[in-house]
Amino acid sequence: MLLNKIISMLVFACVISLVSACSSGSNSDGEKEYKLQMSVTVTDTSTWYQAAEKLAEDLEAETDGRITVEVFPNEQLSGGDSGKAVELLSKGNIDLTFNSTIIYSILDERFGVASAPFLFKDLDEVDEVFNGDGGEALKEILREIGVEPLGYGQNGFRQVTNSVREIKTPEDIKGLKIRIPGITMYTDLWRELGANPSTMTFSEVFTSLQQNTIDGQENPIDVIHSSRLEEVQDYISMWNYSYDPLVLGINKKLFDSMSEEDQELITRLGAEAANYQVELARKVEAEQITELEEKGMQFYYPTEEELALFKETVQPVYDKYEAIWGADLLEAFTP
Repeated sequence: MLLNKIISMLVFACVISLVSACSSGSNSDGEKEYKLQMSVTVTDTSTWYQAAEKLAEDLEAETDGRITVEVFPNEQLSGGDSGKAVELLSKGNIDLTFNSTIIYSILDERFGVASAPFLFKDLDEVDEVFNGDGGEALKEILREIGVEPLGYGQNGFRQVTNSVREIKTPEDIKGLKIRIPGITMYTDLWRELGANPSTMTFSEVFTSLQQNTIDGQENPIDVIHSSRLEEVQDYISMWNYSYDPLVLGINKKLFDSMSEEDQELITRLGAEAANYQVELARKVEAEQITELEEKGMQFYYPTEEELALFKETVQPVYDKYEAIWGADLLEAFTP
């Protein structure tokens, strides 16, 4: 019994040390030193992690080691739970994170507006909105929940794959068992399209597709490629139905406690890191599409007329969620 109690105490101490906020002190010049911890949702081979490492390296270089950032992939600081990660960030138990706004919508449903169905036609429209009123509006909501935004990254447009048939119109989706993220808006959306949506964890998706428990799934190209879904999926429709942005954020209370010089430094380097991730993601995606085509995946690009049918079908989602998002916020995100 005593041994078990000691082991439990040691495990608890390790967990607390992992999720503790930054440690700080002062150097010989009286400048405050920071040892920060940053959580990234995905692996250390991802563009997200590469951008986080860039931020860490740049901060350490420009401050001669006064500010350091240790980057943890796969949400290690929150036990693999992305929702918990943004919650810990807002509370100050994690210093920085790179997370999708889809995950932020767990804390505030207004974040769902960024991934509204068929809102953006292409990346040019995405850039216009996130560099304009939409991006500024989202920053204010982030600050409300205790997060200072440093920049926007890109997980990309979410595309649909399946092993039954090509998806060209809403009629092709009817009856398909599609795995989706566990967000209410997506559940409502896919039911409007006539699918049977399932919200299983992504770690179960490959096996479920292999065993035909589900027919398909939806994700950005990077996820489809890195998960080798071409081995269990024949068709992919490049319909850009929902955009998945990322937020590079720092706990606002921590940020506000810093000197004006450090705030300016972190703001500048954070923006550079986020832009770097976007550039990498867009370059990699083009290469990944080519590789998926070479491996036999059949790509379909819907026509304008076909996309108009999808938009018309999901209009009830806007009717329901405009009141949740707010008319002004939705207008700010409309290209």
